[in-house]
Amino acid sequence: MRPRTIDEVRGQADVLRPGNPLRRLIEGSGGAAGPLSAILWGPPGTGKTTLAHLVASAADREFVELSAVTAGVKDVRAVMEGALRARDLYGRQTVLFLDEIHRFTKAQQDALLPGVENRQVVLVAATTENPSFSVIAPLLSRSVLVTLVPLTDDEVADVLTAATTDERGLDGAYALADDARDHLVRLAGGDARRALTFLEAAAGVAEDALAPGAERPDVLTLTLAQAEQAVATAAVRYDRTGDQHYDVASALIKSMRGSDVDAALHYLARMLEAGEDPRFIARRIVIAASEDVGLGDPTALQTAVAAMHAVAQIGMPEARIILAQAVVHNALAPKSNAAYTGINEAIADVRAGKGGPVPIHLRGRGYGGAGRIADAAAKAAGKGKTPQYVYAHDEPDGVARQQYLPDDLAGSTDYYRPTDRGFEARLQERWRWLRERLGRG
Repeated sequence: MRPRTIDEVRGQADVLRPGNPLRRLIEGSGGAAGPLSAILWGPPGTGKTTLAHLVASAADREFVELSAVTAGVKDVRAVMEGALRARDLYGRQTVLFLDEIHRFTKAQQDALLPGVENRQVVLVAATTENPSFSVIAPLLSRSVLVTLVPLTDDEVADVLTAATTDERGLDGAYALADDARDHLVRLAGGDARRALTFLEAAAGVAEDALAPGAERPDVLTLTLAQAEQAVATAAVRYDRTGDQHYDVASALIKSMRGSDVDAALHYLARMLEAGEDPRFIARRIVIAASEDVGLGDPTALQTAVAAMHAVAQIGMPEARIILAQAVVHNALAPKSNAAYTGINEAIADVRAGKGGPVPIHLRGRGYGGAGRIADAAAKAAGKGKTPQYVYAHDEPDGVARQQYLPDDLAGSTDYYRPTDRGFEARLQERWRWLRERLGRG
């Protein structure tokens, strides 16, 4: 069922628009631009190999396919030599399709550079991992990066419909019930190849369901029950070292921040079922407890830290219960990022050069000559006598009214802005009173 022409391709409408580099490459467009090498990046089942074959079929090109899993530098050099002969002797261009390019070492990728730069070959490389991390910069700069996306549900449904009628597929011998199609589409998760695998498995179940000796109907309908029997659960799409690792972790954090407990538990389950290190998850929860919950509920950080230590001691599968408790606490807690934004603003001021000398009365006195240095600083500042530090515990309310910020920040700084949510609502009134007491109201 691999598409033979652009018209048969489902999905990827954006990268196959007329005029786009990949479309021009497939159509064999000439002109001054010439053919460009391309790196196809996307999840499984989105058409990377198909598009490479379509590139090769244009303009009567030679096609060589290598897999980075089995090929080495010697194989790459052999392809380059063959491409040079094909170009010089027969005027034919060679397309090298390199699957799983992220598995190539830097030295192996370096071997591709001369042929790609001199256009001995048109390289079409496929990868499921972010090329920014897995492909060397010189090779990236000599290629166009084409990002492929999972197929939509409608596009996967079109693939299944075509496969039941096309002579290269089930050739009309089977019909797919609507609810069975919906089930397979949902389980496929935007992966056309997975959808076809599921369809084939369901057809096998339907064949086995026929009574022995019974006459087979011309068209055998595949039911929902048969589709469910063929594929019991959806495969978890998650790459522990690639983009899915970061995407799902980000979704977990944002769901807790957004107070959606169900969504947070869903992404936690996806990470755990994919084999993610529970210690990594625990660390992310600790960060969220301080960054997003903060003083809205100070106990969230205590729960998260306790969970992190417990997970390290207990491990899976019981660690899932501890992580779930910490996730639920974070998601349900009142949210405040006041401490987070406060330290960021303070750091920004420091990096901008703000913040003069430490006020004289706050400076240390425990080293030799400290008093003389303070007196000299006071005199230079026109303050005469050295200002005296007021010990806060000597004050009736435990608050000493004196300047704490450097001169250039005093009176204008407002880093910490407590919210009126959760526990921090009580701190808001306290901070307002303190600012007035300190003379900063």
